[in-house]
Amino acid sequence: MNVIITKGIEKTYNPKTIPVHALQGVDLTIKKGEFTAIVGPSGSGKTTLLNIIGGLDRPTSGYIEVGGKDISKLSDNQLIDFRRENIGFVFQAYNLIPVLTAKENIEFIMLLQGIPKAQRDKRTLELLHAVGLDDKINKRPIELSGGQQQRVAVARALASKPAFILADEPTANLDSLSTVNLLDIMANLNMQEHITFVFSTHDQRVIDRARRVVTLEDGVISSDVYVDQ
Repeated sequence: MNVIITKGIEKTYNPKTIPVHALQGVDLTIKKGEFTAIVGPSGSGKTTLLNIIGGLDRPTSGYIEVGGKDISKLSDNQLIDFRRENIGFVFQAYNLIPVLTAKENIEFIMLLQGIPKAQRDKRTLELLHAVGLDDKINKRPIELSGGQQQRVAVARALASKPAFILADEPTANLDSLSTVNLLDIMANLNMQEHITFVFSTHDQRVIDRARRVVTLEDGVISSDVYVDQ
């Protein structure tokens, strides 16, 4: 089952002045259960591609299908709703809400979805356990280490049971031990629950754990390799 399909994706910034061609005809298909790293030098288009797949940006031209839906035809409000229901995001900067506890950060998206409190509580506790933070339930972000904050971010991304997780440089601010712990958690979720992960990364430790490595150079896919683990 394909969860992401892009065909001929182009993205040009500043088209009326000095055009910057961030993506140039990108064709990419991601199947359910993949653990894929999108790699390449700075400026290669990795984050732009992830943002377009996640509906955070729109392509200049081309076709993009996510979870069987052509998202290029959605209005801005429809796209917001679609992201909330179908896509989990993990960012380099964690993006947790500082005044909320770990539990409250994780359940926030479920609150927006109108999920009843009993279900929210059950799902949140399950996710805290899955990322090894049972004892941090009432801690705010400032009381957590960087690695712990990123694990909360992963749990939050999973809260709505999305079709897949997009992770943009998720290990960039983490030390080696926190990176290993985070990757172990993500790999286990991928293997045991068949959750699809797509990473944008420079981190060789992430690349080494990926089962597929897609390399972008100057907005074009230069290689696409499946790796035996």
